[in-house]
Amino acid sequence: MPALRLGHVADMRFTRLGSSGLTVSVVGLGCNNFGRRLDLEGTRAVVRAALDAGITLFDTADTYGDSEDFLGEALGGERDNVVVATKFGNDMSGRLGPDWGARGSRRYVRKAIESSLRRLRTDWIDLYQMHVPDQKTPIEETLAALQERVDEGKVRYIGSSNFAGWQVAEAEFTAQLHRHPKFISAQNEYNLLVRDAEKEVLPAVNAFGLGFLPWFPLYNGLFTGKFTRDGGPAQSRIMRTRSHLQKNAPWDTIEAYEKFCAQRGITMLEATFAWLFARPGLTSVIAGATTPEQVAQNAHSATSWKASTADIAEISALFSSPR
Repeated sequence: MPALRLGHVADMRFTRLGSSGLTVSVVGLGCNNFGRRLDLEGTRAVVRAALDAGITLFDTADTYGDSEDFLGEALGGERDNVVVATKFGNDMSGRLGPDWGARGSRRYVRKAIESSLRRLRTDWIDLYQMHVPDQKTPIEETLAALQERVDEGKVRYIGSSNFAGWQVAEAEFTAQLHRHPKFISAQNEYNLLVRDAEKEVLPAVNAFGLGFLPWFPLYNGLFTGKFTRDGGPAQSRIMRTRSHLQKNAPWDTIEAYEKFCAQRGITMLEATFAWLFARPGLTSVIAGATTPEQVAQNAHSATSWKASTADIAEISALFSSPR
């Protein structure tokens, strides 16, 4: 659906998440750096920059180290003005006690939500997402457990992450059959180099009116324009821990993309955001940041270039053989 434009918050645009009533900024802040690469002071600075840029969607997870703690502390009195999205169901390495791999069970969901609420210093979570499918627990049990949390007012909306297309469909039909709240969003890896979601996930998302939230939308920062085939910033996450992403990237294609951007007088970041927003069903681009400057750059790039249909088609053609 077209984004709603609210002029009172900088140049940020806002839209509803799928067919739900939950309104979010079209740029979200990924909070996985909080408590890892950023201390509390650094987290506060990044959160403040996001708020100043009009960003209202903050995405974290219970497995992102101290991220929930730091986000809750940094938001403070702004909690009522933002959408907090977190996740459950990934392996917590025993921090919630034994779970026997059944992290979609009624027992586990209750423990997970209470722990996240405590860390986030809040009474409710706006978007509670199942981080990975649970192969041991029927989805009906998970949806029933989530309905209990919704009925208690502890969760407002629910979503999925890393579900296959058939699992998105199964959850949709199960919710309809048993009259449980439905997932309103799906979060999967999606970017110019990883486009597997186009095969089944995006068609399912669009068929059922879910909002799509891509993770790694900038391919770990590769599409920020800071990297070349010879390397990149030494302190970046790619160069510190994932140098294979830079080394194995299709640099001939990326350099052709850089030429495309240069011919139009835009940055690679602007072009990448425009391509993502042109994807049917995509609601918000959640991008991580470690500095206020990166937050401002992401927010600006998301709204600064109006791509034509031909521009989008040309970008897609450049990356027509995704991995």
